[in-house]
Parts: sequence; structure tokens; C-alpha cells
Amino acid sequence: MDIEFNKNEDHNKLLVSELNKKLAKVHLGGGKAALEKQHAKGKMTAHERVNYLLDPNSKSIEIAAFAGDNMYEEHGGCPSAGVVVKIGYIKGKQCIVVANDASVKAGAWFPITAKKNLRAQEIAIENRLPIIYLVDSAGVYLPMQEDIFPDKEHFGRIFRNNAIMSSMGITQIAAVMGSCVAGGAYLPIMSDEALIVDKTGSIFLAGSYLVKAAIGENIDNETLGGATTHCEISGVTDYKAKDDADALDTIKNIIDKIGDYNKAGFNRINPEKPKENPEDIYGILPKSRVEQYDMYDIIKRLVDNSEFDEYKAGYGKTIITCYTRIDGWAVGIVANQRKLVKTKQGEMQFGGVVYNDSADKATRFIANCNQKKIPLLFLQDVTGFMVGSKSEHGGIIKDGAKMVNAVSNCVVPKFTVIIGNSYGAGNYAMCGKAYDPRLIVAWPSAELAVMSGNSAAKVLLQIEKASLEKKGEKITPEKEEQLFNKIKDRYDNQVSPYYAAARIWTDAIIDPLNTRKWISMGIEAANHAPIEKSFNMGILQV
Repeated sequence: MDIEFNKNEDHNKLLVSELNKKLAKVHLGGGKAALEKQHAKGKMTAHERVNYLLDPNSKSIEIAAFAGDNMYEEHGGCPSAGVVVKIGYIKGKQCIVVANDASVKAGAWFPITAKKNLRAQEIAIENRLPIIYLVDSAGVYLPMQEDIFPDKEHFGRIFRNNAIMSSMGITQIAAVMGSCVAGGAYLPIMSDEALIVDKTGSIFLAGSYLVKAAIGENIDNETLGGATTHCEISGVTDYKAKDDADALDTIKNIIDKIGDYNKAGFNRINPEKPKENPEDIYGILPKSRVEQYDMYDIIKRLVDNSEFDEYKAGYGKTIITCYTRIDGWAVGIVANQRKLVKTKQGEMQFGGVVYNDSADKATRFIANCNQKKIPLLFLQDVTGFMVGSKSEHGGIIKDGAKMVNAVSNCVVPKFTVIIGNSYGAGNYAMCGKAYDPRLIVAWPSAELAVMSGNSAAKVLLQIEKASLEKKGEKITPEKEEQLFNKIKDRYDNQVSPYYAAARIWTDAIIDPLNTRKWISMGIEAANHAPIEKSFNMGILQV
């Protein structure tokens, strides 16, 4: 091992350590005191409920743990968007679980809360996964109601999705384990089956204070909408549970009796571990995002037996395309090669840049995977498409458009891992969030932006200088450096993987060593949803 490997290893392990510390912090929700209040009420916390529901010692992945990170600070913050979402196994069946975190503003819904809930439902719809809602929420966060209430991707879309999933035959089970008020009351009742916990759960369109104000009726919340009322009088709920554990046990028993699902039929054999040590990834991946490395070395540490069959190995070398397996599942990989490569014509091509030939190759490979019903995995470390007269005269826009077209029209499930750079149109062609990957995750080394912080800062600096000079200000070298650093610091914050994860541009930031688990569970989820249409790229300029 050389000294650069050791430096890279130290740097990347430090990034993973910081990731784990940040995760531990967001898992505290509203803080230790707020979690203890849950216990004092005889209630489990959101994470305790989810973990109790999932099979012991089974695999699980958490969706959007960093949603809301460093957002809404003027409102006291909204860690993890006030809701916990995990994909895991209940009685051996893969499910997605959504649990309100009442330690965060009593489980109130911020705009990012709605976005996270809609993402959970999107995953359930795309993959035909059973979805379980553990409801404990005070409803819409009123100071921000205009950003959550009326629009297409706001709160009401959740109930529309409830109805759509019901028509699709996707199992939905809801347990009311705390407050469930106003419009939110529709969610559990639009599910297939609804449970309510005695004395702590309540459902009503308006609480006792609002009822008093609206119609003058005096009534307490328990009589108005408690477990006894809804299980014995209104018939709104189907099961009364004595406590949280009883409700969760009932859900387990319901899930246990669900029949098998129709499968998409993706190819899987017995899994094999990589022959090359996955921990070497820490030393292979450079500390700096501008440094070169060999993406083949990363692939060998992600795939079964470290083996793959490369497609068009000698052509379009800045993109690697290969057939392989991850945890036994057949996968087609499209990956950006990050080192300088030499063509057979003797030309040098920059790593991480998409050229005409690499875009053409990727398009053909994506079509082949759709033809063969093989899921696709995109490994992103891309700075964009090649520019300049040679590329423009060669039709780079046309070749790039073909690749984007192929990615857009995929019928096989797509998964995206952002390893390093994810800049500009390269993000799009390599299946960024806008192109419907079933799951999209980032390593702590990732950067997402229109361009790098250094490049963007130089462009923005010129604009800022011109503006100041128009006002008559003299820009000294010292003033210019100060402006540059200020702009770059702001931009660097925005390219951080945490900035992207806070806004759910990615589903998670993960330790590279967890990549195989995410892809395997993602393909297993996708296997619940048979492919119902054929691959068609429409009209293309050849």
C-alpha cells in the first residue's frame, strides 16, 4: 500500500465516521428529553416502533434519514423531517414502514415531511410493496401551511396515493398510536385495515376545543375520537390495541397471512462475496474530487466474485458498461471511468467526461439490458459532457440526447450510486433523481451541482466583479480573493451530499460498504412489480 492509498483511506474513513455521528444525532429526533416524554406517556418512540415491527436481526435500509437537515432553523428545525421511513422485513415479507416522530413538533408536517411521505409512497407504488403507517401526528405545521396544503405535491397527494394504491392491490395497514387529526384522519381510514391504541390513539376531523368553538358542544377527546368510540360506535377502525406493542404484534400477524406476490422475474443465483476486499474502496477513492482513479477497482469490490463481463471494452472508454451480479442478482452496470484513457486512434480522453463514443455505447448497453430484463446500476462520478468544436461537430448533443432518451424510457428498474462528482447534464444522463431511479444514494464523497464549486465560484466572481465595478467600486486583488472565497464557501455547502439528502435529492448517504445491501434489497423490492410495458425509445435523430 502506498502513502496516497493510506491518505485516502484515512480521509474516507473519517467521512464515514462523520456520517455515523450525524445519523446518531438525527435519530434522536426532537432530543432525549422529548423522547423520554414519549416513554412517560406509555408510548414507544418512532424508531422503537419501527425496529419492534421489523424482524429481529434482519436487514433494513432507512430512506431519507437526513431529510430536513439544517432546514427550518427559524422554526426550531425538523430533524429527519419528523418521520422515520425504513424498508425491511416483517414475517419474512419485504415492506416499507412509515412512522411519525411525535418528538419533533408533536409529529407536525413540514413541507419536507410531505415530500418524504410521498417518496415512501412512490417507492411502495413503483415496487408494489406493502406499506405500514404508524400514525402519531398533530397534523399540518400551521405557520407553514401555504407550503404544504394545496399544491399537487403537498399533503393532499398522500390521500390520493392511498386511493391509487388500494386500486392497485398494494397492501396498506395503518396503526393510530397517537394524534391523528383533521385531514390526516383520512390516511388510516383510506388504508386497507386500521388499528388504534387505547387511551393514546385518537382520530377526529376536529378536536374538542375546535368542536366547542365551532358548534358549542362540550366533549373530551377520548369520547370524541378515542379507541372505544371508533372500534365500538363509529366502526372507523378495525382493531383496538391495549398498547403500542399489542398494535405492532397485530400488524405482524396480518402481514404473516398475506399471499405471495407476482414476480418480475429478475435473474438471481446464490450470492458470492467480492474476491477483492471491499474495504480497499476507502484507499482507492481519492481525497480530492479532481484526482484520477480507476473505476474498475471500485467495481471489483462491489460485485460477486469481483467478476464481470464487459460490453464494448475497447470503445467509448470513459464509460464502463458490464454485466455482473450483486448479491446473486444479475445487474448491468453503467459507470464513469475516472482515469485518463487512450483511444485506439491515440487520442487521450479525460476521465469522468462523457464523449460521443461513450454516450453511444451506454445507449446501446441500456437498450440491451431492457431487452434482457436486467436491472441497471449507475455508478456516477461525472463532470459532464465533452465540449469544444470537435465534440460539437461530432454531434455530442445528439449522442447525449440518445443516452438521456434511453435512461428516460427504461422499463427495467434503475439504481443510482453517486460516488463522486455529479455535475450538470452528466447527472441526468447517468440517471439522476429526475430520471426515476428506484433508489438513489450517495457516498460521503459525493458532490451534486451544475458544476464544481471552484468552477462555479470563478463564474460567479466575474458576475459579482462586473456588478461592483459598475457601481464604481475598485476591486483590489485582496478584495477579489475575499469575494472568491465567500462565493466558493457558499457554493461548496450547496454541493455537499448532506445538502442534497436534506432535500431528498437522494434517498440516503451511505457507507460504501453498505452499497451491496442497498442494491440487493432494491432489486428484491423491484421484483415485486412485473414489467408491464416494452422498451421504446421513440423518435431519435440517428
